[in-house]
Amino acid sequence: MSNSVRDKVAVVTGAGSGIGRRLAFELAKRGARLAVSDVDDIGLGETADRARALGAEVHTARLDVSDRAEVETYAAAVAAHYGVVHQIYNNAGISGGGQTVLEADWEVYDRTLAVNLFGVIHGTKAFLPHLIASGDGHVVNVSSLNGYLAQPTLSAYCASKFGVRGFTEALRTELLSERLPVRVTVVHPGGVKTNIATATLSQARDQGLAPTAAQLDRTRVYNDKLLKMPASQAARVIVDGVEAGAPRIRVGSDARTADRLVRLLPGLYPKLTAAVERKLFGVAGR
Repeated sequence: MSNSVRDKVAVVTGAGSGIGRRLAFELAKRGARLAVSDVDDIGLGETADRARALGAEVHTARLDVSDRAEVETYAAAVAAHYGVVHQIYNNAGISGGGQTVLEADWEVYDRTLAVNLFGVIHGTKAFLPHLIASGDGHVVNVSSLNGYLAQPTLSAYCASKFGVRGFTEALRTELLSERLPVRVTVVHPGGVKTNIATATLSQARDQGLAPTAAQLDRTRVYNDKLLKMPASQAARVIVDGVEAGAPRIRVGSDARTADRLVRLLPGLYPKLTAAVERKLFGVAGR
């Protein structure tokens, strides 16, 4: 199997903005053929146009990854269009944060798990037979720093991203055991400068909910202080890791530091995290 993405058919979900968009550009620059999707038609169209300008062949489709039947239909359409599929980047996700477990509505958990966890499962299961058939497949599932480090007011998001990590690592063991020609990578981005924090407020407003002062302040702190790495740089790190055959990719110094903290101080890190949370935001949820 070849690790290079050149001439590979690479599928990227959530490609209308953020890391997904920059993944599409990075893959295009390296000679991949693309299938990109998103629920945002305008953002997706902009991504596709710019990827084509970079010389890539691009298939586009509007896709809600939480809809299993829709994802299965999409996988069949991509396979029919290209005749083969080599890589799936299950990237689509939402933040699903901002409230404590006591305060959060069930809808927050339902939607966050549907997109972030089941979207990854849907994409993996729908495309896996095609990846195996290619003889040179690769599953790349995007978790988070919060796939191994938990934070206050992010219970739904953490549950989804811990789940992505566990699902992906179980998949890896199965494919290794069965000696099937598919590599598996889990990606743990840290603070990447995307619109994910601001999008949470937009989603709340779309549901008729007025963001609290604490949620507005949290978003400002995330955008000003925590989401620092350019998405283009994150995309280069991810594709470099894929081409190196890495089973796990930590994106950013904060992701690497958090990983070491959890490993070295598993009993103490929640107290340290709570202390940092209070310093940055005050009491969780207030």
